[in-house]
Amino acid sequence: MKKTFIILILSFIFFSNVSAETKRIISGNKKAKITIIAYESLTCSHCANFHIDVYPQLKKDYIDTGLAKIEFRHFPLDIAAFNASKISQCNRGHNLKILESLYSNQQVWVKRSTIEEVNDNLKKFIEKEGFNIDFEKCINNKEIEDFVLNDRIEGTKKFKVNATPTIIINNKKFEKSLNYKNLKKSLEKLI
Repeated sequence: MKKTFIILILSFIFFSNVSAETKRIISGNKKAKITIIAYESLTCSHCANFHIDVYPQLKKDYIDTGLAKIEFRHFPLDIAAFNASKISQCNRGHNLKILESLYSNQQVWVKRSTIEEVNDNLKKFIEKEGFNIDFEKCINNKEIEDFVLNDRIEGTKKFKVNATPTIIINNKKFEKSLNYKNLKKSLEKLI
């Protein structure tokens, strides 16, 4: 499965003309002084922990107050994460809700032996959560697929992302241990 995924990524080395600005999953004031970029994989347990343990306090103190915005970017580590990323991009009105739901319920839909089983779990989960998405259309949407892969390629090329989650603050890679205390120290220096 990993070999297939690597081949898929290599086939998309050249960027397409997908408009990133219209599709980004963003929380916060788009004109905030501080831009946080989170490169994540939806099957990554550390990414789920970030959404459960760090993001709520970050949102309360910096995003909801207008000091910062956060852009969630895709860095799928496997085919299951790749498909979940495509699903999270599929419903423009509820992308952040879908993303948050996928992370907070990661253990529900990630159960798998095969990619077909993961897709089946993911489809059932999305339906159960009430997200109005045409699963097959989203999974097979070439524009969304290119968008997700381009996030990963850009992360690797521009920021040397090689693990998830990787946090970028105002175009500089956050190199400390990812917890709220360390993140807050870095953000306070920029206010």
